[in-house]
Amino acid sequence: MIVHVIAHSIAISLFVCVMMLLVDYVNVLSRGRMSKLMQGGQFRQYLGASLFGSAPGCLGAFLSVTFYVRGLISFGAIVACMIATSGDEAFVMLAMFPKTALLLFLLLFLAGLIFGWISDYLARQLRIEPCRSCALAKFHFENEQCHCFDRGIWRRPIKLSPMRVFSLLGFSAAIVAVGLGLIGPDAWNWMRVTLFTLLFLTLGLVATVPEHFLREHILRHIVRAHLWRVFLWTFGALLITELGTQYWNLDAFIQNHLGIVFILAAGLGIIPESGPHFIFVMLFASGTIPFSVLFVSSFVQDGHGMLPLLSYSVRDALLIKAFNLAFGLSLGGFLYLVGM
Repeated sequence: MIVHVIAHSIAISLFVCVMMLLVDYVNVLSRGRMSKLMQGGQFRQYLGASLFGSAPGCLGAFLSVTFYVRGLISFGAIVACMIATSGDEAFVMLAMFPKTALLLFLLLFLAGLIFGWISDYLARQLRIEPCRSCALAKFHFENEQCHCFDRGIWRRPIKLSPMRVFSLLGFSAAIVAVGLGLIGPDAWNWMRVTLFTLLFLTLGLVATVPEHFLREHILRHIVRAHLWRVFLWTFGALLITELGTQYWNLDAFIQNHLGIVFILAAGLGIIPESGPHFIFVMLFASGTIPFSVLFVSSFVQDGHGMLPLLSYSVRDALLIKAFNLAFGLSLGGFLYLVGM
């Protein structure tokens, strides 16, 4: 069982790593042009913030927080973003149950649009003033060193630094392991083909990006800040699920105390951390909990997205969490009552 859990955790973490790298690559490649989505009326703000939140990982949420503390988007727009975002768990859900994950993301996106407008209305009625004294430094991708593709890369040899060699060897080993079936599904299903293809694409990106991207975006951001947490939480959640299913009769407990599990899912979502939500992802994947529990957990939690705002305005962060918790319990409670 332990070997199975470790192998499954490595496969999921590898998929998450590849997806994070590709999202980071696109984010840097755009060089800040996404900020134009924020210009315009309130609806465009809700739309842009919800789109950023829907992007797997924390980058969209971080970017929306940056816009918020600069006064570019409203209180309701940042609420919309935090409703739409599912943190690093979004990558795992895409890996384990993609169709349901896409449906969940769509529902959260639509909920962000609706409750973003409601939040601005309530903020005006309650005279809630958004944080106006905060300001962030220039976007990281405005730095001249921060780019991910140089058109002249094909006209000169690639610098094979120790870090690049290590990265190339690591992804090459992962391609071989997936191809031989040592990691991931045993059969050549859609997940194995997708992971195999993405790894080849990632290998090309790692070979061509500059040292800055390797050091700052891959090593410091993805590996040091996210990957090890993803693996540990995935391993822990899978292990608890396996043990609970085999030895603790977890299915019977959840069925008899589903209301408590529902409240617990919403409560853990308050924690500004990617990780606790993994247990509900794994439980849903195993068919132990209904969609409504996964929905309320995804609705309330926002991964690491709230962490930058906490350092600038604890009051605003608490208000956003309070709004999301109230909205999430209301809408998730409706889904729970109708049997979803």
